[in-house]
Amino acid sequence: MIEFNFEVLRRIGFQQFTASQLHTLEPAAEGARLMRITEVQRSWFTVHDGEREYKARALPRVWADCTLAVGDWIVLENHGENELWISQRLSPVNLIARRAADGHRQSIASNIDTALLVMGLDNDFNLRRLERYIAMVQSADIAPVIVLTKSDICRNTGQRIDAIRDRLPAYIPIIYTNALSPEAIGELKPWLGAGQTLCLLGSSGAGKSTLTNTLSAAHQETGGIRKGDGRGRHTTTARSLHLCPDGACIIDTPGLRTWRPDADEEALSSVFSDIDILAAACQFRDCRHESEPGCAVRGNIHADRLLNFHKLMRDAQRSLQTPLERIAQRAKWKVLNKAGTKRSHDKRN
Repeated sequence: MIEFNFEVLRRIGFQQFTASQLHTLEPAAEGARLMRITEVQRSWFTVHDGEREYKARALPRVWADCTLAVGDWIVLENHGENELWISQRLSPVNLIARRAADGHRQSIASNIDTALLVMGLDNDFNLRRLERYIAMVQSADIAPVIVLTKSDICRNTGQRIDAIRDRLPAYIPIIYTNALSPEAIGELKPWLGAGQTLCLLGSSGAGKSTLTNTLSAAHQETGGIRKGDGRGRHTTTARSLHLCPDGACIIDTPGLRTWRPDADEEALSSVFSDIDILAAACQFRDCRHESEPGCAVRGNIHADRLLNFHKLMRDAQRSLQTPLERIAQRAKWKVLNKAGTKRSHDKRN
């Protein structure tokens, strides 16, 4: 029998859907308890029962079945000599993941209600990257909220918000704040209810750890930005879950240096609903919105947004390819490039 207290676990994001899965679990050892992973450090995990934290490791069969991530609900057993082991993992409601260069899936965080997409109003401001984050979370069925930090040092906040509104769907909330100010708690209060889990995503130096410290009274180390280009330094090195006074949980994540979508073309295409709607009026059913005549998308969508859409589709195609397919594709382009070089050489001579 797995021991758990709904009200206590609610402090770390426990919800009815998770409770409904308990009957699907395998029989557990006596004294087994339900907990949540709050930090992953290679083969060691920090887990929380709603009252205190513990250190644990995962049984080999758990490693074989899945990749554990911060936010996962797990069953913890004591296998003697006070050794705590993760014996089972409950299926997550959702999961944010990315594909590595070799196509391997890397889990980032799970069981999330809202993703706070943190972007600085200084040199960190990048609409193309913001679009990719939105595609990342919406393809995982997670609601995005754009959080613009460093409003205290930005002189053209209104112009930058207008640029976001002109390019992105109007239903996505936009909050601009000073991450160091206690007022940030009130500005984000609609998403900080008891039992809610938020995940912060953004580049290094955007203010994710600073915002986490403000909302949860955590004491994470924070760092400045480089003077030369305004880019942030990697201060946060591991994903971690923190508790807020009002009962919400915040998962802080390191800045992502690279990102490839862990979603197929159909899932990513649904995120760009404005392009899909316009595409219905294209002259050709298989229009790629590049140079085809009668395209209803080009000219009606921001050119950089369309370029980002094409790049995401290519990334999705590559992430689903097998190693042999990637090798064959590289070989094909080598042949085409060599033929093009030869034609250019022949023309010059």
